[in-house]
Amino acid sequence: MKIGFVGLGKMGGRMVERLMEARHEIVAFDPIEEAVREAQNRGAIPASSFQGLVDQLDAPRAVWVMVPSGKPTEDTVTTLSSLLEGGDILIDGGNSFYKDSMRRAQALQAKGISLLDAGTSGGVWGLKIGYCLMVGGKERAFKKAEPLFKALAPENGYAYVGASGAGHFVKMVHNGIEYALLQGYAEGFEILNAKKEFDLDLEKIAHLWNQGSVIRSWLLELAADAFKKDPHLESIRGYVQDSGEGRWTVAEAMENDVPAPVITLSLLERFRSRQEESFTARVIAALRDEFGGHGVKKK
Repeated sequence: MKIGFVGLGKMGGRMVERLMEARHEIVAFDPIEEAVREAQNRGAIPASSFQGLVDQLDAPRAVWVMVPSGKPTEDTVTTLSSLLEGGDILIDGGNSFYKDSMRRAQALQAKGISLLDAGTSGGVWGLKIGYCLMVGGKERAFKKAEPLFKALAPENGYAYVGASGAGHFVKMVHNGIEYALLQGYAEGFEILNAKKEFDLDLEKIAHLWNQGSVIRSWLLELAADAFKKDPHLESIRGYVQDSGEGRWTVAEAMENDVPAPVITLSLLERFRSRQEESFTARVIAALRDEFGGHGVKKK
């Protein structure tokens, strides 16, 4: 299958490579020329513009977009919608907000273009292991694009999950769960690390817990790898960014009256990680000193 691919970053570039390994033909575009050259060196057909990408595809076309959510995706979809025609398929594999995907699908449908929202999980390991794909949109369009999903995913690693927006909704909740899992592992390892009298080997424990334990997971495998490189993570600053999905998951839980305290607190802990020093903690310290004379530590 011949498709266009927009966005050749950490995930997109590897996805292109995996698709080509499955003998799909890729016309590749990225605003960064070096990324296009790298894809060309691996066998992709280079495009220097959106128009150039579309011109090298035969109708009905399929174009996969793998760019950051928000304005980059909005601008890319808007530009491509002006170049594509009825019967074409546009696939958004990024982490777009599901309501944006529903809106975009409706607008594109008016032009006869199908939008598939493909929630994509797998990170930088996807090239080797495969990507988990959660796809929403018109089922007929999904069937046409299914060879792509089959090539990218491991066995049983992709599914059509429902109407437009469903794919990105499922991926949003997936990422909310990821926040909570990461927080749980992180707190557990901090407790282990704090018990200095035992001089615990965190890499050894992470590896051990993956041998039949009820908390075994790929994340624990990655933890073992991280502790092997840096046993106490002394070279890493504890600054944790978020890309939006956790916030959206918490907002959705509130909108639907679903209590989600663990996911919510894991999101708030990410905010706390970005503070050089917590003003909240300073207020508490000051108040404890005021009412109880507990003393404060001065800068």
